[in-house]
Amino acid sequence: MKYFDYAAATPLDQEAAEIYVKAATEFYGNTQSLHDTGSAAAALLENARKTLATLLGVDPGGLFFTSGGSESNLLLIRALLAANPGKGRHIVTSMAEHSSVANVMNMLENEGYEVSYLPFEGTGRVSFQQLEASLREDTVLVSIQHGNSEIGTLQPVKEIGQLCRQRGILFHSDFVQTFGKTEITEAVSAVDAFSLSGHKFYGPKGVGAAYLNPWIPWRPYIAGTTHEKGFRPGTVNLPGIIAMTAAAQKAVSALEEEFAHLRELRKVFAEHFSDLSNKVKLHGLGEGSQLPGIVGMQIHGLEGQWVMLECNRKGYGISTGSACHTDLLSPAKTMIAMGIGGKAAKEFFRVSFGRQTTMENTIGLARILREIAQQHCS
Repeated sequence: MKYFDYAAATPLDQEAAEIYVKAATEFYGNTQSLHDTGSAAAALLENARKTLATLLGVDPGGLFFTSGGSESNLLLIRALLAANPGKGRHIVTSMAEHSSVANVMNMLENEGYEVSYLPFEGTGRVSFQQLEASLREDTVLVSIQHGNSEIGTLQPVKEIGQLCRQRGILFHSDFVQTFGKTEITEAVSAVDAFSLSGHKFYGPKGVGAAYLNPWIPWRPYIAGTTHEKGFRPGTVNLPGIIAMTAAAQKAVSALEEEFAHLRELRKVFAEHFSDLSNKVKLHGLGEGSQLPGIVGMQIHGLEGQWVMLECNRKGYGISTGSACHTDLLSPAKTMIAMGIGGKAAKEFFRVSFGRQTTMENTIGLARILREIAQQHCS
C-alpha cells in the first residue's frame, strides 16, 4: 500500500521507537512513587517536559502530558472556562473544528453555554471581520483550530489572538496538525492554550501535550486528581512521552527540509490537474497560508468514498477526511463550513503527504486520479 494519509497518522520514527523500548524497560517506575526507581522516572519526565517546552518556546510550568489531542482539547477548554466563570457563557468557534472540540462544544451547550459557530470563506478560512463581529461582552472563550485537518488551510491565529487580548477573552487553538509541519512561533505567542498529538509528527499514538499559560488560574476538571499537577488523572505514559519528545526534536530540526519536500510534492501533484479544472477541484490557499502536506479535493459527480475505495483497490491509501469523523458517513465538516452542501459535499476526499512519500508514488496517485476523473466525470 502506498500511503497518502499522513494527516490521520504517521509511522513511528525508528529512533523514537528505540527510545520508547529503552524507557519502558529501564525507567518503568511510577513517576509518583517516592523510591529511587520512581524518582528516576520522575526526573526523566521533567527533563522531557523542559525539552519539549524549549522546542515550543513556552514555560514548562504550563506544559502537561496527556493521551493525545482529543483529551488535551477537552481539558484545556474546561480549564479556560473555569478560570473566568463570572465573565459570561458565550463561546466562539468555527463550524469545521476537529470532532474533539466540536463534541465539547455540544456538551457545553447542554450545560447552558451559548456557542457561535463561524463558517469559512471560500478560501477555507474564518472571516476575521465576522469573528470580530461575533464577540460580545459575555464572550469568555474563542477556540479556532490553527491548521484545518481536511484541506490544510492555516487560520489567522496571530490576528485573532491580538483581538482576544484586546477584549479580555481567552483563546484556545488546536495545533495538532501544525506542530512539526510548519512554523508555529507566532501562533504560540498568540494563544492562551494549545494542544499537540504525538502520532501526527512521527511519535507514538496515545500520547500528546496540552499547554496552558501558567498565569491562568485553573482548577482540576476532576477533583482529587494528582498526576500532572492535577491537570489530568491517570499514571503518565512515560515511554510514550519520551518517544514523543524525541520525535518532536527531530521534526523541529528537520522542519525546513521537510516543508520543502512536501511543498514540491504538492506542486507536482497539483500540476497534474491544471487542465481539468472543470472536473477536479483542489481546495486551499497559497504558500504561507497552507499546510503543503494536505490536499483537499473533489472530482465532480463522484462520491469521495468511491474515489477512496477505487484508489485503495489500486494500492493507494487516501481518506475522505478526518479519521475521527469518517465513520459517521456524513459530509466533511469543512465543506459544510465553506457553504458546499448536498451531493457536492460528499465528493470530498483528502490526500496527505509525509516524510516517506516519494515523488514517484505522488505522480502515480495523480495519474490514477486523473484517469478516474477522465473516465467517470462527465
